[in-house]
Amino acid sequence: MPTICRDCLIKIEPARRCPKCHGPRLLSHPELFDLTTAHMDCDAFYASVEKRDNPDIRDKPVIIGGGKRGVVSTCCYIARIHGVRSAMPMFQAMKLCPEAVVVRGRMDVYASVSRDIRELMNALSPAIEPLSLDEAFIDLKGTEKLHGEPPALSMARLLKRMEDEIGISGSVGLSYNKFLAKLASDLDKPRGFSVVGEQGIVEFLAPKPVKLIWGVGKVMQETLAKDGIRTFADLQRRDRADLSDKYQNMGDHLWHLCRGLDHRNITTRAPVKSISKETTFNDDISDIEKLDGYVWRLAEQVSDNAKSKGHAGHVVTLKVKTSKFKSITRRITLREPTQITERIYEHARRMLNDVIQHAPFRLIGVGISNLDSAENADQFNDLLEAETAKKAAAERATDAIKSKFGKDAIKKGRSLR
Repeated sequence: MPTICRDCLIKIEPARRCPKCHGPRLLSHPELFDLTTAHMDCDAFYASVEKRDNPDIRDKPVIIGGGKRGVVSTCCYIARIHGVRSAMPMFQAMKLCPEAVVVRGRMDVYASVSRDIRELMNALSPAIEPLSLDEAFIDLKGTEKLHGEPPALSMARLLKRMEDEIGISGSVGLSYNKFLAKLASDLDKPRGFSVVGEQGIVEFLAPKPVKLIWGVGKVMQETLAKDGIRTFADLQRRDRADLSDKYQNMGDHLWHLCRGLDHRNITTRAPVKSISKETTFNDDISDIEKLDGYVWRLAEQVSDNAKSKGHAGHVVTLKVKTSKFKSITRRITLREPTQITERIYEHARRMLNDVIQHAPFRLIGVGISNLDSAENADQFNDLLEAETAKKAAAERATDAIKSKFGKDAIKKGRSLR
């Protein structure tokens, strides 16, 4: 049985403890040295960075978030034991864990630590697909010849270097495709390393809940449950054609993944699908004039982001969350893509009029999606859009002034609301 010691980073014969360091952290699996698709997920990343930088809170429950109207960005495992979860309202989190230390997020620090981890991953393989700051897929095909060790040992070495050199722990899933590697990395956290091989995969998956399948959220879980589908085994008993007829494209997706079939490749550059910004208010807001100011500022931020990245969006989106935590989303598709603040604002403002009856709101967001190149943006070929074209030209002139004299050189009056 292929076996490695995760502490000594050596191959050994199967045993209860490592013959060299006498440690118990051994990893054994029949396919251990054959699998090449890995998923690495840092353990409670933001909270781990805060604990690393402040040893006084290392043994305390830590919540990243803040503000009585805010939500939990993430939390450490101690806080999770008390029932705290990401996206939970802060007031609810503090009721569950009143002794928690609340820390405001430091995205610049987290991004810096993420870059340090990415450098370690780059040393293993050039084929890395980041999913967020704290997790990524790694394609390890062909790396055994390069490093002189099987991919499993290289991944164990990565985890050890992360702890020794950066002070952050992670968990790894190793398998033969992306879906199973991601599933495996969640099986043993924190500081875990799980292996899911091809042999007996259908039986291995059978008892697991369908919520582990990508794309199966709460609504889809409820839909499947009504049809008597709660586990992978329930799906495995269904005919592929029946699933496709019942759930369209999602049915085919379910049929494949419940059998451990996933043909997607690891892509080093996942395309940006949308650009959005949102804000949570300290107090619920009903006043449409106040909300108008937020819509403008959010549209401005989305526009600036799109311009900096050379993107434009065919779809403008407005998102609001009511005082009762109900999310409402509205979208409008444009004839041509835009990156202009004025156009994003005008459409978002119109959609705000459509949903204002649901106020007061505790959150509002603006975004663009179905992205295109900036070269195709805001052509204004329609004579009816002459006035909008003038506003766009004025905005681009304003951008040039801001670029030279700073972003605060010119401000619209509505941005001060």
